Amino acid sequence: MRLPRFAALSSSLLLGAVLALTGASAAQAAETAALDYVALGDSYSSGVGAGSYDSASGDCKRSTKAYPVLWKNANAPSSFAFTACSGARTGDVTANQLGPLSAATDLVSITIGGNDAGFADVMTTCVLQSESTCINRVNQAKSYVDTTLPGKLDSVYTAIRNKAPAARVVVLGYPRFYQLSGSCIAGLSEGERSAINGASDYLNAAVAKRAANHGFAYASVVPAFTGHEICSGSAWLHSVNWLNIGESYHPTAAGQSGGYLPSFRGAV
Repeated sequence: MRLPRFAALSSSLLLGAVLALTGASAAQAAETAALDYVALGDSYSSGVGAGSYDSASGDCKRSTKAYPVLWKNANAPSSFAFTACSGARTGDVTANQLGPLSAATDLVSITIGGNDAGFADVMTTCVLQSESTCINRVNQAKSYVDTTLPGKLDSVYTAIRNKAPAARVVVLGYPRFYQLSGSCIAGLSEGERSAINGASDYLNAAVAKRAANHGFAYASVVPAFTGHEICSGSAWLHSVNWLNIGESYHPTAAGQSGGYLPSFRGAV
């Protein structure tokens, strides 16, 4: 039976769309499989807080649930090097993490800058001392972000570009820690939580600007973590944990898979 002209046209268009999508998916998979990917950075990239650490990584605490590994598992790049390390500062990246980079590297991811700006000390100060002392320490960190951090980021980004001139470099930021007026009934004051969130935004703005100046992509994780901050009732971040202080204020496994991974994937 001959199809009516409109039905035949519709069927042709549908078939063409299916073939186009199938072809695009196949091409995308082939392109991803050909990538050489290197994951750099600090504890937010190594996966501190997500558990399931690779014992061979030692104090770097590289997790099998960190977003670089999750992306690698889903996309099967032709090579993958994971050198991100807990506690890393900009100087640690240039000194210890860039070895796998080369002219053949296609994709690089990195989170860096939080340790340089002293955010661990900021959080310790805010948890243990008064609100005024907390806010003063936050302001010191913001001053560092203004005066010193840009040059340190430039050094790292320049070193990455020199070693991997053809790579797409994705710089990821940091989440806001707290949902204001949230479910927390103890702990820091709202003023302290607001100041810490503001400092995170301040750091992210500086990191994004330096990344853009080097032609790198910047991926904000703030939208993905909105509704999943500490005090949200569905947190993807550890609050202070006196039994495992190192994991405090780091993403959980859900924060890596639901926050960092889709943000990185969108930028790639």
